[in-house]
Amino acid sequence: MAGKILKLTDADFDEKVKSEPLILVDFWAEWCGPCRVIAPVLEELAGEYSGRLTIGKVNVDENRQTAARFGIRSIPTLMFFRDGSRADQVIGSHPKSTLKTKIEQLINAH
Repeated sequence: MAGKILKLTDADFDEKVKSEPLILVDFWAEWCGPCRVIAPVLEELAGEYSGRLTIGKVNVDENRQTAARFGIRSIPTLMFFRDGSRADQVIGSHPKSTLKTKIEQLINAH
């Protein structure tokens, strides 16, 4: 069951992130192999955590300001925001189980 992934841009990043209680933002690029590997996992997680977690994606090639603002040096970088503030991050492609553990910690910490 694939979930809805929010597309984020330099223009709407702050507005969309602040409107979500908990959001995982995937900083990625078309040419990034590990980004393509993790994409279907994020879609599954979006479906599994629908209503509790929003997942968004920022294409770093198209949205350089946002990537620079958060100091993105390697992709994929998965950044978690709670009520608009950065809560945690994971760099690189990780197994779904690792991401689920991180998500559960953040959901249960609130």
